[in-house]
Amino acid sequence: MGDPHRVGVVGLGFISRAYLTTLHGHPAVRVTAVADLDTARSSAVAAEFPGTEAVSVERLLGGAEVDTVLNLTVPAAHADISLRAVDAGKNVFVEKPLAVTFPDGREVVERAAAAGVLVGCAPDTVLGTGTQTARAAIDSGLVGRPLSASATMVTPGHERWHPDPDFYYIAGGGPLLDMGPYYITALIHLLGPVRAVIGAAGRLRTERVIGSGARAGSRIPVEVDTHVSGVLEHANGALSTITTSFDGVATTAAPIEVHGELGTLAVPDPNHFDGDTRLFPLGGTGWRTLPPSAGYTGAARGVGLLDLVTAGGQRAPRAGGELALHVLETMTAVLRAADEGRRVELTTTVERPSPVPLTPVQEVVPQPFA
Repeated sequence: MGDPHRVGVVGLGFISRAYLTTLHGHPAVRVTAVADLDTARSSAVAAEFPGTEAVSVERLLGGAEVDTVLNLTVPAAHADISLRAVDAGKNVFVEKPLAVTFPDGREVVERAAAAGVLVGCAPDTVLGTGTQTARAAIDSGLVGRPLSASATMVTPGHERWHPDPDFYYIAGGGPLLDMGPYYITALIHLLGPVRAVIGAAGRLRTERVIGSGARAGSRIPVEVDTHVSGVLEHANGALSTITTSFDGVATTAAPIEVHGELGTLAVPDPNHFDGDTRLFPLGGTGWRTLPPSAGYTGAARGVGLLDLVTAGGQRAPRAGGELALHVLETMTAVLRAADEGRRVELTTTVERPSPVPLTPVQEVVPQPFA
């Protein structure tokens, strides 16, 4: 199957552990280099993973033996790091969102296309058996023609558990840009692209209190709206409603529900890879759990990068840059619609990614890049 695909990781914060656990030892890839502004942190990570070198960010992006850069920096740095990787002729897979602003995200995708390199972007949770089984149910006609969907994420805020939550509450943060990628990406996998949106937003308070870590008890300012609701008009005519909130406590709503002529589908949390997909058919008397029928089994953070490697330039990555750009425009359009009090039409569209057959993650193997 050839040599493993070489991956360099930039940014070794909270989420990096999940990615490294997935990628280290997988036959498709080899983590050759890691870099962080905290050099002690990168040295510690390199020592933990044999064959991995701690290098500077500049060297990893420019000179290290790396085929694809895994960009796990904070959202404000996503576009800069991705563009520097692209300009060095490297593929890039970036943590969500693709960028803080739509123009920055578009620049990443356009410059990558011009350079002949690939862009991938989280969330890749939607490639697991949860969302993919729900998609297979829709595609096979179990709910008939989809008419509408709802997506709900309610939490009291990430400052309760994250030791450095500042970036969630400044430009580029907020519940929609942080958690919306999971739900909107899942809705696009399930129902297809979005053509227009409306929205409304607000915030409950102007500061938050950190609840854990060395800064516990410290107060941080809130500069963005922390409760956002939107209506998404899909190109196929279906309407989705989405609510993302850092101001609530709990909800009884299913993470996603899809309503069709012949039934309703309860879709598991798109922040997770698996979970039960349940169907309530027209005329039925209760919910029926569907067995997993599609998606990567045993998946965890990083499977989207593995999917990109499997694509080898011969098919579109299922967690690809064009999809991430469409998701980013959808989110920023909802925020703009809320701010301006009007319906906003999107300028991008995207094909639904190809479905994922039921596939064990360890069977993902690298392909030569075209």
